[in-house]
Amino acid sequence: MPRLHGSHRLPASLLSLSWLMGSCGMGLGLATALSGSLSTARAATVTGTTTTSPAASKKTQARKSTSTTRHRPHAINARSAEHLTVHRTNTPLKRARASTSPVDIVTAQQLQRTGQLNVAEALARINPSITISAAGYDASALTSSIRLRGLNPNHTLVLVNGIRRHTTANISADSGPEEGSSPVDLNMIPPEAIDHIEILRDGAASRYGADGLAGVINIVLKKDVRSSDIDAQTGANAYNGDGWQYQFGFDKGLALGEDGYVNLAGQMYHTDHFIQKGLDVRTNRYDDPALSLAEETRQTLSLNFGKHFTQSLEGYGFVTYAHRHGEGFQDYRTPDTFPQYYPDGFSPIEAMEEQDYAVTLGLKGRLPAGFHWDANTTYGADDDHMTLKNSGSPAYYADYGTSPTKVRTERFKNEQWNNTLNISRRFAFAPGRSLDLSFGAQHRLEKYTIGAGEPASYYKGGLQGFAGLMPQNAGSWTRNVWAGYIDADFHPLRHLDVDFGGRYEHYTDSGNAETGKIAARYDVTKRFALRATISNGYRAPTLLEQHYSVLSVIPNGASASLPVSSAAASSLGAQRLKAERSTNASGGIVLEPVTNLHVSADVYQINIRNRISPGGSFQGSAAENAIALMGASLPGGLDPDNVTATYFTNGASTRTQGLDIMADYALKLHRYGSLNLSLALNLNRTRIHHLNTYADGSPILNAQQIGYLTTASPRSKIVLNAYWKLNRWNVNLRQTRYGETVNNVTYQDQAPAALQYSQSQFHRFVNTPAWLTDLEVGFQATKRIHLAIGGNNLFNVRPRRMPLENSYTGSLFYDNNSAGIPMTGGYYYGRINISL
Repeated sequence: MPRLHGSHRLPASLLSLSWLMGSCGMGLGLATALSGSLSTARAATVTGTTTTSPAASKKTQARKSTSTTRHRPHAINARSAEHLTVHRTNTPLKRARASTSPVDIVTAQQLQRTGQLNVAEALARINPSITISAAGYDASALTSSIRLRGLNPNHTLVLVNGIRRHTTANISADSGPEEGSSPVDLNMIPPEAIDHIEILRDGAASRYGADGLAGVINIVLKKDVRSSDIDAQTGANAYNGDGWQYQFGFDKGLALGEDGYVNLAGQMYHTDHFIQKGLDVRTNRYDDPALSLAEETRQTLSLNFGKHFTQSLEGYGFVTYAHRHGEGFQDYRTPDTFPQYYPDGFSPIEAMEEQDYAVTLGLKGRLPAGFHWDANTTYGADDDHMTLKNSGSPAYYADYGTSPTKVRTERFKNEQWNNTLNISRRFAFAPGRSLDLSFGAQHRLEKYTIGAGEPASYYKGGLQGFAGLMPQNAGSWTRNVWAGYIDADFHPLRHLDVDFGGRYEHYTDSGNAETGKIAARYDVTKRFALRATISNGYRAPTLLEQHYSVLSVIPNGASASLPVSSAAASSLGAQRLKAERSTNASGGIVLEPVTNLHVSADVYQINIRNRISPGGSFQGSAAENAIALMGASLPGGLDPDNVTATYFTNGASTRTQGLDIMADYALKLHRYGSLNLSLALNLNRTRIHHLNTYADGSPILNAQQIGYLTTASPRSKIVLNAYWKLNRWNVNLRQTRYGETVNNVTYQDQAPAALQYSQSQFHRFVNTPAWLTDLEVGFQATKRIHLAIGGNNLFNVRPRRMPLENSYTGSLFYDNNSAGIPMTGGYYYGRINISL
């Protein structure tokens, strides 16, 4: 790719800048026009300078280098973003620009400049294809999750160093767009360990797993033997006066002899409760802390290593460990709930102790006839122990004259053991004409365990807050997944790249899956290229979706999630879950109109059949009878209309259409420093393609559940970023526009009696588009010390408040199911980085 050397004329810079700003203006106008109604949607992702260009060098393949003279940031293999193969030359950015499928590169520096202390929140600030919920409920508030292209978190496949990562044991159990999801918790990996993150915005089912329906996120760990850094940051939501956060982190690189590396990194993180109190209509006081974010303390460690044993044999591996203690408030209980223990009322607290760990060991080397082999094994697990405290059981007290105030309610553990053998070779036929062949086999053993709580936790409906799991809920379930795959990347012409892939999987509980892909890219000129991909995917129901159950009790009602295979769910019409099947298609252009200005635009469509979602919500006597079939009992005094029961089902088939536009431009301003500008635009729309029905012909999903699938994520998201450096100063300014979200929200106690808790009539609540402004100013105080201060959401923009009749107890007035702007308002921080 041509580069400017030395001074360049100002008029050319101004011309290029004008072109970029014109493109930005067109993108903004397009997003604004289409955010309300669009037929093709979803757009861009530019992460600093992470767009795509055909001017990159021709694609070549090489093994990982472990020489201490080459421990530089990894680079993505340009041949196909789906391979996500580490390359020893060039940069990740250049390789992404030459990829057959759309891929974004997010560097560790870009993550840090967001001011966010968690990986998931940082990615959502940078990449418009990624969104997160405004807040989680109950236990789901203690686990991070992301939505890629507005789809369920379960639809995103996460890798670490190109190897599948295990998922959380903490399923999202509350009603909403993420109900049933048990994704990889990105926050369990220390940010200090990350070299860069690769985001493939395309299906990768044929290479790494059939379940990557929305795309793939690959976290590449550092292996730099020269790194030795520490950092610290603290900040708070100043407008609200709480939510204090702080973290301390480090990373250290060491050489293993002359041809090996070790990198050790870690982080200690803490955040206080963020509480947005509202006026409780029951007490006419601001005493309900339920609208809040959880308090969390987390320690994470990472070890990445590799070394050559001989010239043709290399060993490698990585280890991660994380411990989390989290606490979240439940709804406030008024003084008359349990006056014997809490004469002034109380708010139960749900707490979690979590251990998350993974170990990968691998060997790779050479075979005769120019072949290479790579074999690895990975064991990962997430182990969650749940407790309920600051609570009590009036029923237990009535029978025994005392009540526990803290009980162990349940335990969840999710384990995965993955094994992979990959064989590869490059065949060169002539200059610019080659075939890169890879094939292999994989095995995955999955195990999900549910442990019951203490007897007091489920006695007559349990303590106030939620009921613990009973022995009949407990159990352990396993399955094996066997897979074989082949991938051929062919260059029949110098400027044409065609990639074919196929995969076969056998699930011992869900049957067989055949998936494949065809991708092509043609470089028309060195500044203009065309690319397209078509693929299909298969996601079997997770063990959690098949076997999880819970009973939650609120002050005047209860809700239950029933195992789909149980007699209780069968009494409501449940049937065995089918696998989700997808067809993905995308196409786009890549261009470099002037040197250092990179633009790409890709349209996409994702059809998913038999989407797994909560079944139609049953209430009243039907729900009470189903709960009774589980062996559970409910406390007295509940409103029958506010007692609900659901189970997971194949509710609908959906079609997601979108558009990604990305642009970035690097300017050299001579004595005024350097300026990097970027635009990232995503337009997205999901519609119901087919709605499944019960045997009597009634639809499985109600209007609220349909909205969770189709309109709870923004119709558009725009990220504009400017990063300026001058001498010892640097400034990062980011403007983000979140498009409209719509949810059908439930009528609560304050509504007319005929509407209260209705499962057929809802209020259509619209979160209108909003702009957020983030600013960070940094200063290189010494050669080794960098200081920064910043603010996210400088002007304290908040979501719209729901009407009183839709706000539970009057205090839950934000729509937590929306993936638009966060409810936390302005956040201000300071950071120090020290290179040792």
